[in-house]
Parts: sequence; C-alpha cells; structure tokens
Amino acid sequence: MSNGPFMPKATAVWLVENTTLSFKQIANFCKLHELEVKGIADGDVAVGIKAYNPILAGQLTRDEIDQCSKDHSKNLNLNKKNEEVVVVSKERKKIKYTPLSKRKDRPDSILWLVKNFTQLSDGQIAKLVGSTKGTVGSIRNRTVWNFSSLVAKDPVILGLCTQIQFEKAVEKADRRVKREKKLKEKEQKIKEKEETEGSTSENK
Repeated sequence: MSNGPFMPKATAVWLVENTTLSFKQIANFCKLHELEVKGIADGDVAVGIKAYNPILAGQLTRDEIDQCSKDHSKNLNLNKKNEEVVVVSKERKKIKYTPLSKRKDRPDSILWLVKNFTQLSDGQIAKLVGSTKGTVGSIRNRTVWNFSSLVAKDPVILGLCTQIQFEKAVEKADRRVKREKKLKEKEQKIKEKEETEGSTSENK
C-alpha cells in the first residue's frame, strides 16, 4: 500500500463517480493508465467492480480531493496514516459489542455483503457485523421473515466494522476460494487419470 491505494480499480471507480478530478489525477493516484480511467468513466472497464471509498478507508481526505478538484495540476497524495492503522489493528481479537442503535442495521449490512462479496463465508460476515451464522444463512437463502423490507447497506459506512477489518476478511476469503479452486482442479485431474487408466485396462 506504500505506492498506491488498496483495490486501485475499485478506488478509481469511486473517484470517477463521486469527484470532478481529471482522468490523469485519478490514474496517477491509482497507478493506472489514463485510458483505463477513461474506460471506467465510459463503462468499458471495471464493469461490475464495486466502488471503493478511499476516504472511509483512510487513504484520502475530503480536503485533499477538493483541492485537487479545483486545481488539476495537483496530484493526490496517499494518506500514510492508513498504514499505521493496519499495524495497530492486529491486536483486535476481543468480542465485538454493537451499540443497540446500530443492531437494527445488521440485516441490511449482511444483505450488502452477501450480494457484493459472495466469497465471504457466513462465519466471516457474522463476525464482521456482530451477528450469527444462522441469521446470515437465512438472509443469503432469502428465508428470513422480513427479507422484502431489507435494504443493502455498506457495514463500513454504518460503522459496524472498520474498512481494515472488511479488507482483511475479503483478502482471506479470496485466498480460500483460490485454494478450493486448485484443490478441485487437482481432484478432477486425478479422476480423469483414473478413468483413462480404467478404460485402457478394460480394452486390454
């Protein structure tokens, strides 16, 4: 993260949609090609990528964006304080307490995570928002009693978890998905090999 923002394309999507920064400023900050940023604005690049808010992530300040929006010759600077937060957050292992006023937001946050980050397990989502696997499962399967009244909302914006906790959960889920994919491919190859050897022996 020292050279560029976390999730650069998703960050670029957010900056294109929510600021008046030039394509060049966004490209320089996100370490992308200027044409790639133009493609994002035109809807040709990063289709389906969820916008990632760099302000909530602590990577940019609103003042920084406002100043650069007024002067397109200025470059956005990555907020280094975000790296310090990552180090400090490692001690977090306590049971999460969610204020009563925010508990009603849990189902909406679960729906948002289920819809936008399918790789997250029920356990990971429950841990992020302070809920239970059963509740997450019922929302994922659309069997919860009030499903039709739920409105998907970002748990970071609602304050149910931090951006860093969210990022770590997604990274962990992505690693798990890759491992499972490799394992399936390995099992498939073994199965195909056994079938090939079996048919060869039958022909003999």
